[in-house]
Amino acid sequence: MIRNLVQGAVSGAVATAAMSLAMVAGQRAGLMADQPPKRITRAALPGRKHRPKPGEGVLGAAAHVGFGSVSGGLFGLMTGGRHAPVPLGAAYGLAIWIGSYAGWVPRLGILPPISRDRPGRQSVLAVGHVVYGAALAYTMNRLTSGRRSSRDTPAS
Repeated sequence: MIRNLVQGAVSGAVATAAMSLAMVAGQRAGLMADQPPKRITRAALPGRKHRPKPGEGVLGAAAHVGFGSVSGGLFGLMTGGRHAPVPLGAAYGLAIWIGSYAGWVPRLGILPPISRDRPGRQSVLAVGHVVYGAALAYTMNRLTSGRRSSRDTPAS
């Protein structure tokens, strides 16, 4: 169980990096002004919720990797070390997007809900979360297959 949690967490960190690339591409394409993890961190820091704060970019990136790692760890526990189909990972990523951007993020007044937000930002976030989930499943499968092959190889 611990191994599944750790492999999921490591895979979640890798998947968060892949997702971040998709989000940066969306930002550079002009589909969103700034990164939502930075906005979420800004709201969590002391002071006015929507005012820029020192260190919010670095803290936002760290929080994003942390959230991605925890979500990956949960996925690792849910799959129990078994092969996780990439479409299952993509669906998991979409579930995180819906739970976050139709749930707790708008409830905290950080961003509008999906239905009232700018379509460009939500398109980037949806694609980013699909990338996250697919990369999560793929990476976890690679780690798990490596564990299985080394476990199945007879000792010399």
